[in-house]
Amino acid sequence: MPETVLYDVTEGVATITLNRPDGMNSLTEEMKEALLATARRAAADEAARAVVITGAGRAFCAGQDLREHAGNLAAGKGLDDTVRRHYNPIVLTLTRMPKPVVAAVNGVAAGAGASLAFASDLVVASETARFATAFTGIGLAPDSGMSWTLQRLVGRAKAAELLLLGEPVKAAEALEIGLVHRVVPADELAPASVELARRLAAGPTASYAAVKEALDHAASADLASALELEADLQDRCERTADHHNATEAFLNKRRPTFEGR
Repeated sequence: MPETVLYDVTEGVATITLNRPDGMNSLTEEMKEALLATARRAAADEAARAVVITGAGRAFCAGQDLREHAGNLAAGKGLDDTVRRHYNPIVLTLTRMPKPVVAAVNGVAAGAGASLAFASDLVVASETARFATAFTGIGLAPDSGMSWTLQRLVGRAKAAELLLLGEPVKAAEALEIGLVHRVVPADELAPASVELARRLAAGPTASYAAVKEALDHAASADLASALELEADLQDRCERTADHHNATEAFLNKRRPTFEGR
């Protein structure tokens, strides 16, 4: 059987590929466990200074595999605590990863699949991409962090509309309302997302990690707390070789070279 999640590191970029194209990369229990393990691998991999997550075939990720879920319902297992066992730790791993994460959305991103994109730091979408919250369509609540990430991307009113009505959002509208960073033709998605990730991989990794931590904290903190964390993060970044080298480069009127340390 082919691996359901693929992992590759090239030129500082780790690529995580959801690999069930015949099932639109919908997430079975096996695949969720593989994705969690792979995300943790990318977070710990010193060779990976930026991460791309994408899907094989015509979909990014259609969310939970409903055939497997229907079987669980019939067996009396219900959700089998998959939100706490799988989805929550996957999203926390992506958001807390001390390096930038780029979602390359090549097609449908629905339910938990859309949540994976929204949990990424930057989203590059194909013109054929579609985003759908999908949860209310099957009588469920949002999960995988969507209630948190979506309203921070588009505001509470728009998030409520997308979650309550569940209508798909095409790529152009996704760009307009702030769900994605960039939209490109389908045949340019892979090179565009890799180019962006390589740019990030060549940058100041500790500084990027600080940006992620500061934004995450400030989203639910008061100003005084945010200021204190910024001061702490600034102290950490000041001690990095990248900061010292970049400062010297500035004084010598040359472009800095970052080594991620």
